[in-house]
Amino acid sequence: MSGSPDLGAWMDEAGTHFRVWSPTANLLELEIVSASPSRRLPMRKDEQGYHTATVPHLAPGTLYRYPIDGGMAFPDPASRFQPQGVHGPSEIIDLRRFPWSDENWTGIDLEHLVLYELHVGTFSPEGTFAGVEHRLPYLRDLGVTAIELMPVAEFPGRCNWGYDGVDLFAPSRNYGRPEDLQRLVNRAHDLGLAVFLDVVYNHLGPEGAYLGSFSPHYYSPKHKCPWGDAVNLDDRFCEPVRHFFIENALHWIHEYHIDGLRLDATHAMVDESPTHFLKELNLKIRATLSPNRKVLIVAEDDRNDSRIIRTVPEGGYGLDAVWADDLHHQMRCHLAGDREGYFQDFSGTVADLSQTLRLGWFYTGQTSAFRNAPRGSNPEGIPLPRFVHCIQNHDQVGNRALGDRLNSQTGLPASRAATAVLLFSPSTPLLFMGQEWAATTPFCYFTDHPEALGKLVTEGRRNEFRHFKAFSKPDQRRRIPDPQDPQTFFNSRLNWEEKETGAHRGMLNLVRCLLTLRRSEPALKWGPDASFETGFESDSFLFLFRASGNHPPLLLAACLSGQGSCTIPSRLYGRSKWETILTTEEARFATDPPPIETKGSELVFPRPGAVILRRLS
Repeated sequence: MSGSPDLGAWMDEAGTHFRVWSPTANLLELEIVSASPSRRLPMRKDEQGYHTATVPHLAPGTLYRYPIDGGMAFPDPASRFQPQGVHGPSEIIDLRRFPWSDENWTGIDLEHLVLYELHVGTFSPEGTFAGVEHRLPYLRDLGVTAIELMPVAEFPGRCNWGYDGVDLFAPSRNYGRPEDLQRLVNRAHDLGLAVFLDVVYNHLGPEGAYLGSFSPHYYSPKHKCPWGDAVNLDDRFCEPVRHFFIENALHWIHEYHIDGLRLDATHAMVDESPTHFLKELNLKIRATLSPNRKVLIVAEDDRNDSRIIRTVPEGGYGLDAVWADDLHHQMRCHLAGDREGYFQDFSGTVADLSQTLRLGWFYTGQTSAFRNAPRGSNPEGIPLPRFVHCIQNHDQVGNRALGDRLNSQTGLPASRAATAVLLFSPSTPLLFMGQEWAATTPFCYFTDHPEALGKLVTEGRRNEFRHFKAFSKPDQRRRIPDPQDPQTFFNSRLNWEEKETGAHRGMLNLVRCLLTLRRSEPALKWGPDASFETGFESDSFLFLFRASGNHPPLLLAACLSGQGSCTIPSRLYGRSKWETILTTEEARFATDPPPIETKGSELVFPRPGAVILRRLS
């Protein structure tokens, strides 16, 4: 693997090369749709089932498709662009044409990573790559170091979260053209921002997924996937399938200069091979990188499986980080009192929050009541930046029945305190778009499928919540926004006007200040001499201690709920003098600021809030 194209259609001095795997097809043809009349060219089939052709003098923008055995014609499984949607012909794209200017950009270190997750279609009023590009200076000034795009691969209809993607190499026409995504990445690098991309390798969407028409071996009858046919990673003919997805990862990294991949729901990628797909993917990506280039690979995995982020010599898969949602679940239980579904596994006590922050996740092998099985493994020795923590993300907001955000339930004082905890801790923090100003807009589940499929999606979505007390009756479930209603999509778009008003402005100022501290305070930098300790008192007060080398340590004391007084543990506070450098309830952050009293190690909170102290001596 060199990072050079290997599947689909790509251009060089010899012409346009086409390559597709279809072992069950006797005759695969290349149909040039743009020609008048269209013309068909036979392709050569090799022993592995790959069909190839090279055609000189085809121009970028030429449309083509593949008729199979003289019958129906389908878009290229590795199409670079689908200008007419998932059912239309593919377009030849010359990705070499883009004038990159990021030759001095080498990527980002995990220790400096602060992620900002966004959905291209709802982040900006334009709902396009250009709309995101226009707001990159705002994100740089906010203090995040990377944007993470929810999946952008071509999906059916006009709007989708992206997890119904079917043309995995093609940026969605709804967001712009391939060069628009390249321009977005180039501009981000110019501003010092990394770009991560969410990719889905566990299933394909329910409409327009034509992989199975080229070969049934793309899928595995041995395994099940909650969202569609399971991808074949370990059955007969799995090698070309694994190759397809690895080539997709290399495509984004080399053709679009993507700095990191978020692998969706890796717990749903069943692979019983001697070499797990995640390990192979990781190793083959690394093999294509120049010595000074950094690419980070992050898994979303709900098993708390330490193998994912342990190094290959340790027997792991070697990925850089993993989404660890236990912190979110503990925080939501504490702040909002959630107890249904998987939240039944979490107490939300500050003791359990303290442990989750200290370890990276809470479940290390205990029995999960929700799963009725043991969950998790021991994360001992794993650096804390390898755990991606959040208090909002697209799943934890959008998979609520009404798409409501945590700040809409907890009030702003508690949200400010929780945000301070998130951004002070050494784990890799992730913010979800609009969280930084406590956005009031929901993020709902939305789709745009044909009527028959759309009706099933709507019914299925509402039935998911029938076991929840608030939606146990049919009339209650009718309150759940219809994914197929265009208004559900439009209601999920951020309202940018509110970020500079009232309490929203205060929250935005707080996030900026917290990220400035994270960047500028030596004690908040992770390294070999970094230390992190946690503590708690009663059921409201949480303490975090961070130090690095000989630099002055920092302490955070948070009252996450209620009010009252607390004493910072002596093992953290010591006998030193400390200065207050930030409180979340001061006038620049809160419209009605009550003072948080500090008397040495004793603190009095009139309501939820957080204080950050720096040791003087």
